[in-house]
Amino acid sequence: MTDEYDAVVYDLDGTLVRLQVDWAVARDDALAAVREADIAVDDIGLWALLDRAHREGFAEVVERVVAAHERRGARTAERLPTADALPRSVPVGVCSLNAEAACRLALERHGLDAYVDSVVGRDSVDTYKPDPEPLLTVVDALSATPGSTLFVGDSERDEQTADRAGVAFRYVAEHT
Repeated sequence: MTDEYDAVVYDLDGTLVRLQVDWAVARDDALAAVREADIAVDDIGLWALLDRAHREGFAEVVERVVAAHERRGARTAERLPTADALPRSVPVGVCSLNAEAACRLALERHGLDAYVDSVVGRDSVDTYKPDPEPLLTVVDALSATPGSTLFVGDSERDEQTADRAGVAFRYVAEHT
């Protein structure tokens, strides 16, 4: 099913592993940190908060809190069946909405880091999924082209990222 591609890029959380993060607690902690920094913010979802933080210049406050939750969750991450496809005969990358350090910790925890040639997290480049830049950065690092690469993920955001990058996409359930 993936033999026709010159490179395969995976999402991390929900695809290769499941980070043990209570996202509601991460959101509450991030909101508290923002309020402690004297920034007025309503009770909004975590990803909406992150988007606003990047637009309005207080991303460091939110990123610090969320990334800490992700790193803790990576240390106890559960390996998912898709990880059994590694190693592959082609270069492999990870493009994630999680912080890069958390991605690397989760990959190391399960010995998958030896099979992954490039990792781009939410904080690795100036934009994050669904912007195509993170995925295209991984594709470039793998010396592949968008048209010869497959992105495997678990969300509409992953699918949208692949579409915007001109990369083929498969949901985890479709991938073997």
